[in-house]
Amino acid sequence: MTLEAQRAHILSGRMYNDLTGELVEARRRAVLLTTEYNNGFGQPQHDREAILRRLLREVGRDCHFEPTFRCEFGFNISIGDHFYANFDCIMLDGGGITIGHRVLFGPRVGIYTSNHAIDAAERAAGACYAKPVTIGDRVWIGGDVTINQGVTIGDDTIIGSGSVVTRSIPSGVIAVGSPARVLRAITEADKSGYRNAGQRSGLQAGGEGPRGSARQGASMS
Repeated sequence: MTLEAQRAHILSGRMYNDLTGELVEARRRAVLLTTEYNNGFGQPQHDREAILRRLLREVGRDCHFEPTFRCEFGFNISIGDHFYANFDCIMLDGGGITIGHRVLFGPRVGIYTSNHAIDAAERAAGACYAKPVTIGDRVWIGGDVTINQGVTIGDDTIIGSGSVVTRSIPSGVIAVGSPARVLRAITEADKSGYRNAGQRSGLQAGGEGPRGSARQGASMS
């Protein structure tokens, strides 16, 4: 079976063999390209985004990962405009990962779309199954958050640091805990009057710009 046929089979949600030569080679390619991207830190943003476009399915404007970024395949990841991920982001994308516009990740966020089989003999033989993860627009994922397979996180939502997201979270809320549960809605009372709200912020042309070190503390507690 070709890689494309296996990819379609995985995205269908059916059990698949995680140990085929084609998938092993696809993971090797992802390691090489993420290493190239990570080693290019400090180079012009245009050059680094060109590497991401070779790796990921879709990449919007102003997409930045702090070192180190790792993914399983890359070809099942779609990211919108103005995305920022802090240090040590991991995306295992067998089931597909879709991320909206103006999304922020704190340090050590992990998204895991694939599970091994529950039966031990099947698991040893390479049996896995995958479900997609979808993250809406303007979402903030705090540091050390784990997002498991089959989850959708709605627009404008915040996931607090250290949470484990095992079920879908609606739009416009703060959710925390393990498993993550809705703490409260985000309301007009949460507005601070910050004078730059609504203005575009992003990378300076030809460099890392304000989405480099200035964003490194982004992790909700």
